[in-house]
Amino acid sequence: MTSARARQTPDTRTAAAAEGGNMFATDIFLILHLCVSNACSVLCSVGSACWSWVGLSIEEGDPARVSCKPAGRSSRPGARDQRQEAPDAPVPTSVNYHFTRQCNYKCGFCFHTAKTSFVLPIEEAQRGLRLLKRAGMEKINFSGGEPFLHERGDFLGKLVQFCKQDLELQSVSIVSNGSLIREKWFQKYGDYLDILAVSCDSFNEETNSMIGRRQGKKSHLENLYKVQNWCREYKVAFKINSVINTFNVDEDMGDRIRELSPVRWKVFQCLVIDGENAGEDALREAERFVITDQEFQSFLERHRDVKCLVPESNEKMRDSYLILDEYVRHIFVLSLNALYKQPV
Repeated sequence: MTSARARQTPDTRTAAAAEGGNMFATDIFLILHLCVSNACSVLCSVGSACWSWVGLSIEEGDPARVSCKPAGRSSRPGARDQRQEAPDAPVPTSVNYHFTRQCNYKCGFCFHTAKTSFVLPIEEAQRGLRLLKRAGMEKINFSGGEPFLHERGDFLGKLVQFCKQDLELQSVSIVSNGSLIREKWFQKYGDYLDILAVSCDSFNEETNSMIGRRQGKKSHLENLYKVQNWCREYKVAFKINSVINTFNVDEDMGDRIRELSPVRWKVFQCLVIDGENAGEDALREAERFVITDQEFQSFLERHRDVKCLVPESNEKMRDSYLILDEYVRHIFVLSLNALYKQPV
């Protein structure tokens, strides 16, 4: 190929250079397809074409909600026509990173199921997080799957430490089922964590078993109280997430929530996502967990006196979350029953 290019005449060099440039660009695209360095470009450039329909907001102190601030328009020469056609690209100030799909529980409504065991190498994950920081990320939430499962929580701990110590993010949080958390993790990484949310859908062990939020004979509630105590001891804000479904919609959780005193109790309405927890290719059958909007509102009314309650209905969840999956693709909830994953 070198000799062929050496024989080119001046008249053909321009075309050859253009062809070579296209080949180089294609190679770069393929590389970016396999590493997280594309995460930033996807979130910021692809966003200009598809974020106009997304209602983005963030609750103060809640890093799990999406927030994007419009980036300033470019002043580069030649960018004028493009600016006229596309809205400002968003800045990913708050990001949800589901770095694993593996989990030791089998919750029937889970919409990020164990279809793959892939986890990005720590160096590539950190590289992507650094790019997101440069793009404007201020808060990050790590989830799964069960984030404490991979490398017994050490992988997660390294990401948490990196985000707080190296990137100096305002808020670093985790959502976990709480079953695999150990005090030694707090001793090693607790100083770098701001918020720990534990998923708890019921204060009845039998109900938790029917939902799938249990492993063997281990008590989910015992783990919940252990984690709450560790959070208080190591000065990590404690939060509870609950998915309201057919098995717990009639339960009164008020007294136990007040006893645990989380900084926030996020209450979600069970959501069906085709291909994840519903449909032929799904690993779950979430349809049997679905409740009506009226049932969800009745649950909220029953707990109206719980001051830390923050409800998340399907209507509120729709189009309002940005998620990075294990391949660092960004996922949009396009409707109440569909996901769109933007390949990079």
